[in-house]
Amino acid sequence: MQPTIEQLRSFYQMSVRMSNLLRPINLVRMDERTKRIVMLVGETIEIEIYPNGEVVTK
Repeated sequence: MQPTIEQLRSFYQMSVRMSNLLRPINLVRMDERTKRIVMLVGETIEIEIYPNGEVVTK
């Protein structure tokens, strides 16, 4: 399974933002069941990127 172009754009933007905040990106996974990219930033920030590129931060 490959991420969509919209997901890759959002992933890049979030990676740059987190890097600018000097936050470590500890985990990146593609959930094949939900087709979402999941990022764990630091120990508390969880980011999900939907196939349409929408970003949800928890």
